[in-house]
Order: sequence, then C-alpha cells, then structure tokens
Amino acid sequence: MAELVLAAATPHNPLLWRAMRDPMPDDLAGVAANFDRFRRSFAAHDIDVVVVIGTDHLRQFSYDHSPAFVVGKAESYHGTWENEVRTFGMEYVELTGHRELADEVSGRTVQPEAIDFSVSLEWRLDHSFVIPLQYVRPELDVPVVPIHTNASMPPVPSVRRFIALGEHVRSAVEAWDSDTRVALLTSGHMANDVGGPRTFAGSPDPEFDRAAAAWMRDGDLDGAIAVCSDFERMLEAGCMTYQYLNAVAALAAMGGRPADFADVTESRFASSPFFLWETR
Repeated sequence: MAELVLAAATPHNPLLWRAMRDPMPDDLAGVAANFDRFRRSFAAHDIDVVVVIGTDHLRQFSYDHSPAFVVGKAESYHGTWENEVRTFGMEYVELTGHRELADEVSGRTVQPEAIDFSVSLEWRLDHSFVIPLQYVRPELDVPVVPIHTNASMPPVPSVRRFIALGEHVRSAVEAWDSDTRVALLTSGHMANDVGGPRTFAGSPDPEFDRAAAAWMRDGDLDGAIAVCSDFERMLEAGCMTYQYLNAVAALAAMGGRPADFADVTESRFASSPFFLWETR
C-alpha cells in the first residue's frame, strides 16, 4: 500500500518571496531557516507525490463558484497569476499533476463517505500552493495533487470538516494499491489580518498564536475544535486566520499526534507557522 511519510504546514505569505533575499534580513532569518529545514526533510524522505492543501485567494474559485473542497485532477498546472508576479516578484511555474492519486482521494466513481469534493480538470494555482512548494521542493520535480479549501468566503466549512479532510487524505493514501511515498503539504496562517491597520504589522493576536501553536505541539485536536468552532473568535484574530485550519487538517492526517517540529516564527509581517510530522 502507499504510505503517508510526512506532513507539513508552512506559511504562504507572498511578501516573503520578495523579501527573503541575500543578505537575509535579520527578522526573516528564522523563517528562511525553517523553510530550509523542511526542504531537507522532503529530500530525505524520497517523496514521490505531494498532496498540497491550500486556499485559493478568489482566483480560480470566487463568489460565483465557491465550493468547500476541490481536488485537482489535471495532468498539469500553471502557476501563478499576473498580479502576483508583478506585485510580489513571484515566478511562473509549471507543475505535473498526479491523476491516479487524485482519483483515489476524490473517489473514482462515487464520492467518499467522509467528505464531499468538487473536482477541477483545469486549475491555475495561486501563491498558496506555489510558494510552499518553491521553498520545500525548489526543483518542482515531484507531481502534485492540489486540494483547495474554502477558508476565506463564508459560509466556511467547520473545523470538524477540516479534520475529516485530513483523516480522509490519510485513509485514501493508505488504501491505495501502490508503493508510492506521499507527503502532505498544507499552508495558511496563524493570526493574520488583511486590510486595515493590522495588515502585516506583526501578529494581530499573539494570544491566539500561542494557543494554536500548543495544539500542534501537544497534538490537541480537542483544543483546536473548541476555539476554531467559534468563527467570531477566529475573525477577531484576523480576517484570514481561518486558513490556520489547513494546519489542523495536517494534524488530523497524522492521527492527532504531536508535531515532531513546531515553531511559530516572528517576522515583520505576521507569525509564520511551521509544523512538521515525519514517519517514525
């Protein structure tokens, strides 16, 4: 059977792409070091395919079509979008898809019982998928299965649905008749606000960040459920904070066990999540 050998959660802030250049700014050195640590871990585990969970930023999916969860089943993917190249200095990339694993995850002919998926055969990936891949696998030589989660446009899926997503990805991988080594790469934020005076001015809610880091460090799914079930509390922490639930999906995929590495790195922008689970 296939094996889920690694799961990770990282930031996807596109401002990092322009700012993290040599000589590395002191306040971004920790972010760069953590991305490098994750890059080495991906290389060491001989990954064959990466399931990438991110949140499209109203590019591919918007208010005229806002599914809760989408599995990409394309043969290839283009990234990113013109405004992200222009504004953040990002690079266009080409990625190979993995249709067989995408079929396993989404259900070949019948929806899985755990969760409902939409599927997309044509998908242009934005920075939430491209940025993490460029840092942890800069060669971009491993096929991907992207999964979009609607963590920005209410009504959003509940935290329990994100947990179901993580558990389903793991079960789909383990039921797949293959010797493929799979990694799960998720991305999002800690407390993060976009628009207004709290935008990229450090953490808008350090109390939330401390609690959210502890859920990963301690393997505390119940703690995550208790707080993340309160959408108003999440919104209070920042309008984009709900994307933290992508990390909760990774925690669930790894059986709720404590992360092997958990760090919330401070920078000029906001607190950056770095959570890593490896095969034992």
